Amino acid sequence: MTYFKYVALAYAVFFVVLAWDFLVPRLQIRQQLREARGRAARAQRAAAQPASDQELSR
Repeated sequence: MTYFKYVALAYAVFFVVLAWDFLVPRLQIRQQLREARGRAARAQRAAAQPASDQELSR
């Protein structure tokens, strides 16, 4: 009796977890950078619009 299947499965799980630990932080960083760029673009558009000195009225 050999433990080939057990060892092969253990290595497969190890490599799946290793790939997960490699990819997930990079995906999170990409998402956060995209959100930060969007916030910066919105702030820049808001700063480019002329400010109104009039009060709001109904």
